Amino acid sequence: MNMPDLITIPNGEKASPTFSHAEMERRLSRLRTGMQDNDIDCALFSSYHNINYYGDFLYCSFGRPYGLVVTLEAQTSISANIDGGQPWRRTHGDNLIYTDWQRDNYFRAVQSLIKDGQIVGVEFDHVSLQNMEKLKTALPNCRFVDIAAITMEMRMIKSAEEIAHITKMTRIADIGGAACAEAIGVGVPEHEVALHSTGTMIREIANIWPEGELLDTWTWLQSGINTDGAHNPVTSRKIESGDILSLNCFPMVAGYYVALERTLFCESATDAHLRLWEINCKVHDAGKSLLKPGARCSDIANELNEIYAEHDLLKYRTFGYGHSFGVLCHYYGREAGLELREDIDTVLTPNMVVSMEPMITLKEGLPRAGGYREHDILVITEDGNRNITGFPYGPEHNIIK
Repeated sequence: MNMPDLITIPNGEKASPTFSHAEMERRLSRLRTGMQDNDIDCALFSSYHNINYYGDFLYCSFGRPYGLVVTLEAQTSISANIDGGQPWRRTHGDNLIYTDWQRDNYFRAVQSLIKDGQIVGVEFDHVSLQNMEKLKTALPNCRFVDIAAITMEMRMIKSAEEIAHITKMTRIADIGGAACAEAIGVGVPEHEVALHSTGTMIREIANIWPEGELLDTWTWLQSGINTDGAHNPVTSRKIESGDILSLNCFPMVAGYYVALERTLFCESATDAHLRLWEINCKVHDAGKSLLKPGARCSDIANELNEIYAEHDLLKYRTFGYGHSFGVLCHYYGREAGLELREDIDTVLTPNMVVSMEPMITLKEGLPRAGGYREHDILVITEDGNRNITGFPYGPEHNIIK
């Protein structure tokens, strides 16, 4: 059977892009300058975040490899035939499809786009050992170097268009939070609250981005013992009177992630719970005041640690105090160089977008048991920060009657 290894499917018209042509070319120009500065002839991206960032195409893997080849002259996404013309419609640039008629046609696509003997940038933190060996076989005279760290640093500084995009999404997270609050009640299962919030956010996304793809938006509404972890999934547990609750709303638009996270209580909170809640809000407020140009991530973390330590609560802290926002999700991507942790020495600069999200967890059986977490998103400005999260926090607002 003589069937093609590689094809193109320019089906329909190009979709309305997420960002302007000028914005996408700005990213690619900066990338190409970085490639030249590091003697890299071309880049082969394989991760969700970099393919989306440089190509405006968010792939659905289902076990198949995808790619974006960027040379000094062109950029081409590599997709599987199962997706038809959708990758071509969404890619900023060209698209090449590999078929399933022969095993490893993906690497034949790579061979067709990259000249053997070049220096090729790949993401060492994403490409598997197996695929690395297949790349070396497909391009035996190429030298492969890491481009993950370089591109992460580029993504950490957001453009005006990115900040506008993230700001619109954060408003949608606030809408999702309000939907959560109105659905909370004694006897209501976590999943019903989450469904109401998620549906509300998706409808608003469809309204704001009528030509966008609707995928990945979700809500976690955790109650009682389920609040002990920040990423605990929704369950069918029914909310009880006096429960501590964690509201977590995550609208996703074109691969960009934002979050709204709040501590709430159903109907009432004990004095012991209120004390811890108020202390965590105090840490939250202090943390936001520290987010300004010139501040070092590790210094921020250490200063906030002192507040917890004053109240003998540092032992209950569960993770860092915040992180960068942009192209990331709960199953891909992370700008690990911009996290508010003791082991990160990155200095904040204008146009970074970071969260402040202190959390402490006390185990079940203690009088103040539960997970307490507040979460705002802030844009670093020339002289401080701009908080783009609007949903209120603290006992005054979030004891849901």
